[in-house]
Amino acid sequence: MTHTGDTTMETARTRRTQAQRDATTVEIGFALFTGALLAGAVFALLALPAFLGIVSGGGLYKAAGTVAAVAFLARVARVLSRFDRHRSAADEPGPRA
Repeated sequence: MTHTGDTTMETARTRRTQAQRDATTVEIGFALFTGALLAGAVFALLALPAFLGIVSGGGLYKAAGTVAAVAFLARVARVLSRFDRHRSAADEPGPRA
């Protein structure tokens, strides 16, 4: 038994339209962009006392960077999970609200 290019895994997978692939690309870009904006804002807000010279900045910059990184990852995860849930709901048959 020979196969001509088609694999079982490929034929079992559902094909996405170009519009669906484009929507996924846009959503990933949106998640990364808004995550970066949020991380920048969080870092600036938390490091503001060090920027102004109110406190010494060594540990404060590290803490602000850590919290900003967590905020970035949380934002990206939230946007992409909401998109995945929305896409999954759109694929299911039945009445739409």
